[in-house]
Order: sequence, then structure tokens, then C-alpha cells
Amino acid sequence: MAANLKDLVPGFRQKAETLIKNCTQSGIEMRPFFTIRTPFEQAKFWRQSRTKEEIRKKISELKKSGADFLAFCLESVGPQNGEHVTNSIPGFSWHQWGEALDCFWVVDGKAEWSTTKKINGVNGYRVYADEAKKLGLDAGGFWSSLKDWPHVQLRSVSNPGKVFTLMHINQEMKNRFGS
Repeated sequence: MAANLKDLVPGFRQKAETLIKNCTQSGIEMRPFFTIRTPFEQAKFWRQSRTKEEIRKKISELKKSGADFLAFCLESVGPQNGEHVTNSIPGFSWHQWGEALDCFWVVDGKAEWSTTKKINGVNGYRVYADEAKKLGLDAGGFWSSLKDWPHVQLRSVSNPGKVFTLMHINQEMKNRFGS
């Protein structure tokens, strides 16, 4: 899956391009695989590691709060299975806002996901996170919980819920991704 950096908001896109270039100049190839993620894709990721009870409870909370579109996103994607990869429900990831980027490290033409493997004494994800920090970006690898080494985002604020109201997020997601 290839990601298009043009999907990112302009100020972040420029920093993301610089980040990838700086990594390349350090001998590390980082390849974008996620920029914009729809709230439906976010719902799939959020649901995949949660019980039916947790999912029903969250959908109910969203509906009671008037966040009908976010509830619809969670409800409509159906059952999912997989590892825990996110704490963010639809609309609450900067990916839905064009302010987050996920890259993987390319080694010998293949995706390398290890955050401990070193080549010539360095790990690509560590270089990526350090370079992101130098550009004023928030690197998921430096988070205190649920470390997300492939992830960088424009804002240091953990999620849109710390900046916008639930109703604003619901409406914005409906405007951007609703039919």
C-alpha cells in the first residue's frame, strides 16, 4: 500500500517530505504507507482488538452524545480481528485530519518492522523518530504508552478530542467522509 503525501495538510506535507529526505540522506529508506485514513478504516483498527461489549458500549456512548456519524462508522464496519494497534476511535486520530503519517523501514527491498534490529549500528525507526523530533513533529516511538514507531504527527496534542468538541469532530468527519 502506498500513501500519497499530497493528502497531508500543506505545512505537515512539507515537513514529512523533509523527514523522508533526511532519513534517506542518513542511509535509511522510510516509505509512507498511511497518510489519510478514513473514519471507517480507523473504526476497523479500533474494533479489531476489542470485545463486543466494549464496542457496543462505545457505540451507545457516541449515540447518546449525539455523535451519530462516528457511531455509524464503528457500527457499519462489522466485526474485526487483530492485534491492538490504536486507542483512537474514528475521528480521534490525526490520520483523519491529514496530520499524521505512517512509514515503514525498507531494508534490501523489503519492509522491516523490527524496532530493535540494527544495520551498521542503527535502527531505521529510531533514526526516523529522531529526525521527526528535530523537525518539531511528534514521533509515536517516543510516546510513553502504546509506542507506535512508524507514526509521526504534526501536533504534539495526542488526539483531536483534546482540541475539538465531540460534536465538532462528528460533524467534520461527516462533512469529509460521509456520503
